[in-house]
Amino acid sequence: MIARLRGRPAGRSADGLVLDVNGVGYLVAATPAVLRRATAGAEVTVETYLHVREDALQLYGFADAEERELFVHLLTVSGIGPKVALAVVSGSPAAELRKAIAMGDHARFQAIPGIGKKTAERIVLELKEKLGTVTEPALAAVGDAPSHLVARDALVELGYSLLDAERALADVDPELPAEERVRLALRGAAA
Repeated sequence: MIARLRGRPAGRSADGLVLDVNGVGYLVAATPAVLRRATAGAEVTVETYLHVREDALQLYGFADAEERELFVHLLTVSGIGPKVALAVVSGSPAAELRKAIAMGDHARFQAIPGIGKKTAERIVLELKEKLGTVTEPALAAVGDAPSHLVARDALVELGYSLLDAERALADVDPELPAEERVRLALRGAAA
């Protein structure tokens, strides 16, 4: 298995990034974090996962080992293939996705193109136990998970996108009740 590549970006195509490693060009379907780091001429290290199918070998690239690990876990979910798993990992930082799984936040995954309600529920259900021990410290940083979800959903109802609502709530004290968190998030957005 090819676990890591270090080389210089040689170009981009619709299928991903071409990484030149000692004269060999590897086509890597990469996350946006990798694409941002891959500036022309600068050497970049990419954590990779080689997906083997009967008719193809496909490399997927990640900014760090945490992204790759979450991608591999997503592949174990029934009905999730590598393209959908890459879309999930590309949507948010891996720590935020782990937190969403631990909190049972289906809506976070439904906001990703190609993920419906049933698939989002399956992701949370099948990965909650696998990732539970890893996410407990991250979950403590969010405070009361149901309060966080209520506040986030209220901001979404008011017209915020899911990611904008999460960003607005990140600056608000997680110990406050949901109503107060929404009020402060709205005040912060107006400032």
